[in-house]
Amino acid sequence: MSGLSRSSHALVTGGGRGIGRAIAAVLAKAGATVTIMGRNRAVLDDVVAAGDAHYAVAADVSDQAAMQAAITEAAGRQPIDILVANAGAAESAPFLKSDAALFQRMMDVNFMGVVHATHAVLPDMVARKSGRIIAVASTAGLKGYGYVSAYVAAKHAVVGLVRALALEVATKNVTVNAVCPGFTETDLLEGSIDNIMSKTGRTREQAIAELAKHNPQGRLVKPEEVADAVLWLCGTGAGSITGQSIAVAGGEV
Repeated sequence: MSGLSRSSHALVTGGGRGIGRAIAAVLAKAGATVTIMGRNRAVLDDVVAAGDAHYAVAADVSDQAAMQAAITEAAGRQPIDILVANAGAAESAPFLKSDAALFQRMMDVNFMGVVHATHAVLPDMVARKSGRIIAVASTAGLKGYGYVSAYVAAKHAVVGLVRALALEVATKNVTVNAVCPGFTETDLLEGSIDNIMSKTGRTREQAIAELAKHNPQGRLVKPEEVADAVLWLCGTGAGSITGQSIAVAGGEV
């Protein structure tokens, strides 16, 4: 494993559950100081109490002012070396029933949440000529899925941002990458499973199989597998990896 500086301070948005919590835990285990961010402070405090993170700050990633304030608070303890912009949300609907408000919600959380977090941490990273930015996108940022057009559009925007920003900061020793999980065992996926069950009458096992069939390995991705990819991108050995969107999806993409 490539080295992760044991003095690193990592900020993980959406760190209270699922992939975000798994990322926080693996970075903390590797020796980083980890601050998690989310909307529910009680959930975040439970993660800290369990030892999967060191500090918590509460903010809605779609609120730029709240994000700036929370990240300033976190950076006041120690400059942020690693940003993992993980917070996300998904809503499904046919395109003709996906109104402008739905598209705006998906963009605000999944795309602008990454933009707001990056705006807050990047100036100091550039000034110190050191930093790692990793956005948790999705295979939906690399291909299309029906009935989630707004989500797919937002995740494609994240991948585009990563590719462009990586070029802007390439000479500053700041890398910018995305990891793109396929269907992963998370609370977010539970909503999709419930939706399939309610709309089709399928059993839970059948609903899971419907999602798992996208993965050539015939299974759902585990949060820890996504976290391991993030850990590698944060390490010193990944210094030349930038502008990439790495699928963690069993060969789906």
